[in-house]
Amino acid sequence: MIGVLTHHWAKSDKIEEAKKLLDRNGLAQSKAPGFGSRQTLYSLSDPTKITTLVTWDSDEIYDAWRASPQRTTAMAGAEDLWGSPPQSERFEVAG
Repeated sequence: MIGVLTHHWAKSDKIEEAKKLLDRNGLAQSKAPGFGSRQTLYSLSDPTKITTLVTWDSDEIYDAWRASPQRTTAMAGAEDLWGSPPQSERFEVAG
């Protein structure tokens, strides 16, 4: 199992729209094969920072999700919401 930690920085006037888009993406992810769980974290020190931690059965399954038309649809318009590019890192889940 892997965990994908992604930091997103919304434009200051687009925070609510960014939250809705990420919720829409989370709903689409939850229906994908190999999805495990998802947590969304809102920074206490930077209101524009939204972090997600999503678990997947494997790297290959996550790669398939990233290339899927469902993800493309869920994330449509995202580039207009970010103040800086999202940063992601993959982790092996312990235990």
